Amino acid sequence: MSAAGPSQGANWSPSGGSAAAKAASVAGPHREEITGIVLAGGMGRRMGGIDKGLVELGGKPMVAHVLARLAPQVGSMLINANQNRDRYELFGYTVVADAVGGFAGPLAGLHAGMFEATTPFVVTVPCDSPFLPTDLVARLGSAIARDNAQLAVAKTLHQPHPVFALVRRDVLPHLASFLHQGGRKIDAWYATLRVVEVPFDDCEDAFRNINTAAELAAAAPDAES
Repeated sequence: MSAAGPSQGANWSPSGGSAAAKAASVAGPHREEITGIVLAGGMGRRMGGIDKGLVELGGKPMVAHVLARLAPQVGSMLINANQNRDRYELFGYTVVADAVGGFAGPLAGLHAGMFEATTPFVVTVPCDSPFLPTDLVARLGSAIARDNAQLAVAKTLHQPHPVFALVRRDVLPHLASFLHQGGRKIDAWYATLRVVEVPFDDCEDAFRNINTAAELAAAAPDAES
């Protein structure tokens, strides 16, 4: 579930180098103030139409790896899924479908999750990135607090990862309006917000996503270790 990175417009505030160390010293929102949203609403086109979150990796569904890594970092969890709802419900979390039809992409999943959540912040991760950092939320939270941003997004080297994002839930009306007007591109919406990029150059491999059978086979040894 990859997406093109946001363009660096006037509202885009990249942090890097020594700023990363500074961010680590700033207290972000408490975990109880954050709802995790696992985005599993895609069609899995690059894996032959298979629901990627339910594909087995290391003996368990890929989404189970994601949930295990994200759950300790947040106060509550949701899964955004547009198919196989009954199977996703077996993981014990509320499952929400897109309110926008037609498999409209990660913004539709964010919109559905934000509408369901009650916390002041939400954080999104894709269902096909089973090695996500265990300090993802803490680092995004430090940056969003330091810069008084509306959204903090992970970045490795020069590549933003827009579906790894911490978002203030009070931007929900703005997102709803963007979607209502036909907006779908995540970078176009980000360009309208105060955004801070948060460097994760020390763990670049943690953001790899699994889109093909070959990538799934290559990831298996790491999942089992």
